[in-house]
Amino acid sequence: MATLAEWVEGARPRTLPAALAPVLAGSAVAWFEDSFSPLLAGLALVVALALQVGVNFANDYSDGIRGTDAARVGPLRLVGAGLVDPLRVRAAAFACFGLAAVAGLAVVVITGYWWLLAVGAAAIAAAWYYTGGSRPYGYLGLGELFVFVFFGLVAVTGTVFIQVGAVSAATWWTAVAIGALACAILVANNLRDLEGDRAAGKRTLATRLGDAGTRRFFVGLLGLAAVGVFGVAATSSWWALLGWFMLVALVGPVREVLRGVTGRGLIPVLKRTGLAELACAAGLLVGLMIAR
Repeated sequence: MATLAEWVEGARPRTLPAALAPVLAGSAVAWFEDSFSPLLAGLALVVALALQVGVNFANDYSDGIRGTDAARVGPLRLVGAGLVDPLRVRAAAFACFGLAAVAGLAVVVITGYWWLLAVGAAAIAAAWYYTGGSRPYGYLGLGELFVFVFFGLVAVTGTVFIQVGAVSAATWWTAVAIGALACAILVANNLRDLEGDRAAGKRTLATRLGDAGTRRFFVGLLGLAAVGVFGVAATSSWWALLGWFMLVALVGPVREVLRGVTGRGLIPVLKRTGLAELACAAGLLVGLMIAR
């Protein structure tokens, strides 16, 4: 149980923000547009949470069997540490993807938007092939792009669309803000693991940009998130600027990244950036609820 608790603790900085923030932020827009549905929002959360937990298991399995985690700096991995049979970890990943598919099918049945099945299939494929398959895109420096698309654009606009039936300008700006923050978490994660990934031949975007370039990219993503919140406010209500509450949580991460912290010293940066993503979504929710 102790080892499982360590694994959960290590996964938490990305799991909860990536699952909860897009649904909170998207539901904030749906509330503002007077179309909030607790049932559909709840199902969207199940989909997002199941996919993110599934990604964690899938990455653990695929990186573990490749030997990428042999010299890991970050938190414990089940397969890499030899604690759990790889096939059991893979089965756990598939079980999570199955749960996401069931919840997504429920959304389709309720809304009648059958084309969403294709979106769901693409999301599950993206979750597996991040580190799975013969040519995982996470090893090609495309991880951040896919995180921005699926945990930003798709997750937020999907949450809004199933409730509202349309996608507004405010929705897109919300998706940009949340996607940029989700990307920043991954960038901090890959910055932490840069040397180990480079040695293992894992060509993440961080290994391609180098240490200094990755740090600048991290700060740029946070700036993009701030611009995204402003865009939400400009296209809905200025109360949405409460999303800038995230800046309080980002002071520490920006300072640590710019002063050159490396390795395990970046773990708090991941956690605080995840907290900032949740703070952004919660600020948007409160602001747009007040505005409504």
